[in-house]
Amino acid sequence: MDDLKDAPSGFVPLQGFARRSGAEITRAAGEMADRLALRRTIREFSAEPVPRAAIEAAIRAAGSAPSGANKQPWHFVAISDPGLKHEIREAAEEEERAFYAGRAGEEWLRDLRIFGTDWRKPFLEIAPWLIVVFQQNYALDPLTGQRGKHYYVQESVGIASGLLLATLHLSGLATLTHTPSPMNFLRTRLERPVNERAVMIVVTGYPADNVMVPDISRRTLEQISVFR
Repeated sequence: MDDLKDAPSGFVPLQGFARRSGAEITRAAGEMADRLALRRTIREFSAEPVPRAAIEAAIRAAGSAPSGANKQPWHFVAISDPGLKHEIREAAEEEERAFYAGRAGEEWLRDLRIFGTDWRKPFLEIAPWLIVVFQQNYALDPLTGQRGKHYYVQESVGIASGLLLATLHLSGLATLTHTPSPMNFLRTRLERPVNERAVMIVVTGYPADNVMVPDISRRTLEQISVFR
């Protein structure tokens, strides 16, 4: 477009995009990949406090994700209250006991053995913050109860969750994605509306001293991609 007067109604100029050379893009992408490659899931957290402002910024980053028709079908509940974290731990462990007692099935439990996990989830109380990610399966007017359509909900919430994890990691915090099964208790306990479903609990904070992680590797570029 030669002039802003030619712009379609409802559009504004792109802001904040800085064009870089191919070499600059390659270097920046490589640095980001190297930093994110150091991200590891941990299960032992320090109780050291983390500023609320840092969690707010990470959620803002998550909220910048693209979504189907810009419906932004997500909601994040950030929890630092010790009493509420204790309640969530008790409810999650109740579900996890059933999971490890047989609900998961032998193959799933066999795949989990390398990680040394069981029904006990002390990190839900110890870590300074729990961020519960909810997906909104449809829009719901709080006054009229009228429903509205949402599109590509799982894809949109998945992208937002990825941005949340990346931001927390790059800011200097460790994370754990916890998915007790089922998670219906979270919607009830956190008083979320009926159109929302809990997707995961993102546990975040500083790692405990001398924390250990499983000796695992990630697939190589050649194994996860094809260029044509």
